[in-house]
Amino acid sequence: MSGETPKPADIVLQSKRSRTGSLMGVQILGIGSSVPDNVVRNEDLASLGYDEDWIVQRTGILERRHCKPGSATADLAFEAAQRCIADAKVDPADIDMLLVGTYTPDFPLPTTACLVQDRLGVRAPAMDLHAACTSFVFALLTGMQYIATGCCQRVLVIGADCNSRVVDPADEHTYPLFGDAAGAVLLGPGSDQQGMLSYAVGADGSGGPLLCQPMGGSLNPFSEAGESDLSNFLQMNGKPIFKWAIRLLRETITDVLSEAHMQLDDVDLFIFHQANMRIISASVEDLGIDPLKVFNNVDRYGNTSAGSIPLALDEAYRLGRVRPGSRVLLCGFGAGLTWGTALVQW
Repeated sequence: MSGETPKPADIVLQSKRSRTGSLMGVQILGIGSSVPDNVVRNEDLASLGYDEDWIVQRTGILERRHCKPGSATADLAFEAAQRCIADAKVDPADIDMLLVGTYTPDFPLPTTACLVQDRLGVRAPAMDLHAACTSFVFALLTGMQYIATGCCQRVLVIGADCNSRVVDPADEHTYPLFGDAAGAVLLGPGSDQQGMLSYAVGADGSGGPLLCQPMGGSLNPFSEAGESDLSNFLQMNGKPIFKWAIRLLRETITDVLSEAHMQLDDVDLFIFHQANMRIISASVEDLGIDPLKVFNNVDRYGNTSAGSIPLALDEAYRLGRVRPGSRVLLCGFGAGLTWGTALVQW
């Protein structure tokens, strides 16, 4: 059948053009994040038969956080949003829009954004954006558009995922990679020196089968069959994803710097999606980035998908590595395949 989804082994990823641009006049008013209290260390996984040395050598991850039963994505998003709003010192009633980037909603419907909106007491439109690990960057760009056009004065953007619920605990090459987390930023009008100096976003749907969750949609709804063939869990073909990510990072960062008419030295801080330390290290070496300018926390949290970039951004901000005027390059990439890179001036 001509409409069949290609098998991972048949996929040859080609370079796809990013859409580039700039978006100024927007500032980040507040920031916050949330992780579960439940720490899952490599030694905990080793007691279940996992190879602790392999996890460290192939991923750089030492521990991750998992939500306990009864807690889910909306809980993490709500906590991150509360901290963000407190940091911005605004009244939730003044928020004009709420966006949640996630691929692990609490329910197929209602949206996670609506759940968070209700708990926060926000009286504004609320919606989810799904671009897997790129969700936060896409949601950030969307929120900034609403501010820049004057449609909104306050937009709350959240990236949150509860990965531990969708990864097979018996998959020793995938399960150790992922953790649960959320991060949030509050956007508002800024000066003509604040906002996205440049961005590059794109997608390549031909690589979709390389990182997917086959069961749970309208084509293949959840059923007992998924428990036997594991199609209800996230499935990842790591080797081609690894190679694609390194090439993609080089291309998209080059696009962003070119659009902004800047060089690597003009960037104060780099925050990559915390997918795998080997991907980050290889990309830093490939591009010739000063490692001291790269913020990483993948060793403590693993891959938290949409929560990855805002969590790292919040930690860097708390440590004083992001100040007024700082130029911070954010780079997300993941299932879809999708990518989004933005050079933000604080």
